[in-house]
Amino acid sequence: MARPFVFAWQFLTGIPLSRAWHDPTEGELAASMAWYPAVGILIGGGLVLADAGLSRLFPAVVVNVLLIVLLVLLTRGLHQDGLADTLDGLAGGRTAAERLPIMRDPRIGAIGATGLFLSLLLRYAGLMALPQALRVPALLCMPAMGRWAMVVVAWASPYARAEGGLASSFLTHLSWQHVAASTGVLVAGLVWGFGIAGALMVLAAGSLAVLAIWAGCRSWFGGITGDTLGAANEAVEILFLLLVPSLVLLA
Repeated sequence: MARPFVFAWQFLTGIPLSRAWHDPTEGELAASMAWYPAVGILIGGGLVLADAGLSRLFPAVVVNVLLIVLLVLLTRGLHQDGLADTLDGLAGGRTAAERLPIMRDPRIGAIGATGLFLSLLLRYAGLMALPQALRVPALLCMPAMGRWAMVVVAWASPYARAEGGLASSFLTHLSWQHVAASTGVLVAGLVWGFGIAGALMVLAAGSLAVLAIWAGCRSWFGGITGDTLGAANEAVEILFLLLVPSLVLLA
């Protein structure tokens, strides 16, 4: 149990936990995905602490920018890179066979750069619009929501590249038990933050977003890649920030 958590933490963040544990098996990589929302909760906890400290020093407009910078630094820009590559692939190719090679190009294109800028702008707008009463639970659960989406989409989708890739090692042994465990962690965080009714609304909206992402990945790329999983995380996190005030109000 400890090794999969360490692998999840070290893959999703830039903070090393152990130098002794390395060379995970494919089974451990799959098991690590069950811990993704838990790592997300811990990242969210860091955002909550940073928000509390920075709010004593700076106005809200500055604090929200710094929170975004902190999130990018904590995750090494992993998901932002995936979003930009995915958008470049969509813009540059008409078929999956044309899009997948574009996504492997280390250079960022105009569409990828524009999409990345707009995603950061939307994230900032979402943070600015958060009611103060929802700020702590939203910051805590936002990273967990995005990483849960990655797990579900990965489990439900084939790997797009016939020759394999980084993400394919995670998917080989990924099972519904891993998805169920990750969902349990997410639900616990949502219930704590928004109550049972609010958690159900947020989870329902998140499930619809995941379904749309799954359908898009199958249609546009023939499955998922590491880049599309990163893009899924970004999309779900941003949608969560933008919609959670309305969802909780409806509940």
